[in-house]
Amino acid sequence: MSSRSTRSTRSTRSTRATRATPAVVTAAVVGLSLLALPAPGAQAAPSAHQREERVAPGHQPAGPILVGHRGAGGTAPENTVAAFKEGRSSKADFIEIDVQLSADGVPFLFHDDTPARTTDVEDVFPGRASDPITSFTWAELQQLDAGSFFDERFVGERIPHLDDAVDVATRTTGVYIEIKSPSKSPGIEQLVADQLLTDPSWRKLVAADKVQVIGFDVASNRRFAELAPQIPLQQLTGAVPGDAELAALAGFVDSVGANYRTLTGADVDRVHAAGLAMSAYTVNSPEAVQAVVDLGVDAVTTDFPVQNGRYLRGLPVFPGAGLEISGAVNNPPGDDVQPENGEYVSLRNVSGTTVDVSGYFLRDAANTILRVGEGYVLQPGAELRVYTGPGTDTAAAYYNGLPASVLNNTGDSLGLWSADLRLLDVFAN
Repeated sequence: MSSRSTRSTRSTRSTRATRATPAVVTAAVVGLSLLALPAPGAQAAPSAHQREERVAPGHQPAGPILVGHRGAGGTAPENTVAAFKEGRSSKADFIEIDVQLSADGVPFLFHDDTPARTTDVEDVFPGRASDPITSFTWAELQQLDAGSFFDERFVGERIPHLDDAVDVATRTTGVYIEIKSPSKSPGIEQLVADQLLTDPSWRKLVAADKVQVIGFDVASNRRFAELAPQIPLQQLTGAVPGDAELAALAGFVDSVGANYRTLTGADVDRVHAAGLAMSAYTVNSPEAVQAVVDLGVDAVTTDFPVQNGRYLRGLPVFPGAGLEISGAVNNPPGDDVQPENGEYVSLRNVSGTTVDVSGYFLRDAANTILRVGEGYVLQPGAELRVYTGPGTDTAAAYYNGLPASVLNNTGDSLGLWSADLRLLDVFAN
């Protein structure tokens, strides 16, 4: 049997296995609270109380496949065993990982091209923070702390080996393996294919249909398809390509994964018409999850699989939170960090009691932090603007005084954390 015919037969099987019928979630996205409107220009978000009550009668637990991005990168340090275990505890269908090759050919799990953002490389190897992560040997990688950047609770988390993911995976929670920057890891397709097809632990997971390989690089995906046609394969892309390209992709992949912010119902229909499953990334707020479910996607990748898994199962997402992100202005007129009037995020007290928000903080997907200073107490219904740049602190505004913008002008996601490290809300715009 030819490679193409094998791929076609396997594609039909894996598409059926991959494409779940989206849940019929009848609750619409909740609009503005009648009790408190967002600040002018802010994009409104439903309240935490509204989210808890949004599950409609008849909501079914079945729905799109849920994938924990980099394990559970919103609530644990991405691409670490701690994040993989967090993703597994969410009952997600898969955890997603990023695989690269070390300088001595060891497959390790790491997202970025350099170690600067998520490790203590400057302390361990001064002057190498901007070096390619693939220029480090496995022994050198194991000297780096990959957890403390997220929180001191994770001090000592190491950069994992590829096989650390299969050790965490189960027949309930499988693994999406993204082949990251393949041009910088020559031979990685062969190594991953060999591991999946010969290692007993990976073979068991493959047999249970709990492994998929994904990637942005079309040539790399073609190579992998030739090496392991029996492994489901996903083409990642920013936006869904045209019909001709979809038809070409259908010859060697099983699904397409696109940025949810640009996704339309017509895009989903075109992907399905090409015989492919449709996945959306990185969908972090319950409102955004609902939006892509309504579009008919087959899989949702999220940094917050615990919280969005609860949403999809019809459970309260942030029980007893008391505080919410009510909106954000990502791109104000003029400089994003101009004094007094730059970008900001709005917090609102939706509880019936006063809340001391001193030390609360906002964290984005890149782990950039905006904090609330000491002495801020919000009355019921009151709002606080948390600015990135400089300005004059008032009872209704706190300025972080940072020199550069934090919020992506095209849209961002943010988690709101209490001073005692409870996740209170997730917002996306």
